[in-house]
Amino acid sequence: MSNQSVAAGVGLAGVMAHCGGNPLGAVELLVGAIASAPAAPEPYAALAELWQDRRSDGLKESLEESGSLSSVLAQAYFLFLEGDMDNAVMALGSVTGVRPDVAWGAAPWFGDARFLGAVSAAALAEACLRTLDYGRDLDTDEMRERFAPWFRALDVVSERDPVPESLAAMARLPRACGRYELSFALCDRADAVDPVMWTALARAATWRAMGDLDQSAAAFERALLLDPANWSLYLDLADLRAEQGDFAAAASLVDQGLDHEPREVTLRAASAAYRTRLAGSADDLKALIALAPSLANTTYRNLLIDYASAGPQLPPELVAEARRIQRRQDGQP
Repeated sequence: MSNQSVAAGVGLAGVMAHCGGNPLGAVELLVGAIASAPAAPEPYAALAELWQDRRSDGLKESLEESGSLSSVLAQAYFLFLEGDMDNAVMALGSVTGVRPDVAWGAAPWFGDARFLGAVSAAALAEACLRTLDYGRDLDTDEMRERFAPWFRALDVVSERDPVPESLAAMARLPRACGRYELSFALCDRADAVDPVMWTALARAATWRAMGDLDQSAAAFERALLLDPANWSLYLDLADLRAEQGDFAAAASLVDQGLDHEPREVTLRAASAAYRTRLAGSADDLKALIALAPSLANTTYRNLLIDYASAGPQLPPELVAEARRIQRRQDGQP
């Protein structure tokens, strides 16, 4: 039986016959039909019938044990049928993160008024973050079209339940898709309720994604005014200033971060890197070399080494030692 025949309305009886009465096999076949035509109602009608017939026979437990993409998508719909909109949307977000090439959000239930009227902003925000878990490239016309139902849900739910922290988290999805105006609109809606650090941070990230570093820096500064003890904000702004070539400002900002968290290894490494770039300090470069193996983010570690290695009048042997750390990470001798 093809996915197309399921979508054409063979019905649950035909699906179960094809699968030898195996409900998990039926779920897999029906989810295949949904993947082929996400907006078609027939596979969902068959899933609803399956849930009605088999949920008392251990179907829920079998789906939870399976953990496959098909099982999680079916669970999302079954949770919707039970009125558990928050867990339904989070399950859909998980599936979408794994397979963003399918317009799962086109499901009839995802645009249903019952869903949009009940799902919480916090759950929708978490679902948005799950769609981004695997770092897929979503900034294409095709992805924007697939995520259109998500954008509508963001608009509806953010207006009904404008929790600033949740709206700031929601803003990450349209930003990843290149829908910057929607990201800013969510921030505006959040600020109208209560200006919080997370919204300013969302604005900063959106401006940075657009390539406007000055606007991004201004937003980071607003975030620091709202949360002046947050060491990571000092580091974020320091890194941006370094990207702009202002290493004096970068070093000063990192020092302010160290006032709040003096043992943080990332701050200490950034301080060493920016001071090396600024003044050509061999001692600071030695400090960076000592700290580099402790940095979990190798991309960031290599960026700091790049900055430091361009410092003035550094001993060539120290620069070579720093560069060897990069090469070892790249698998080179």
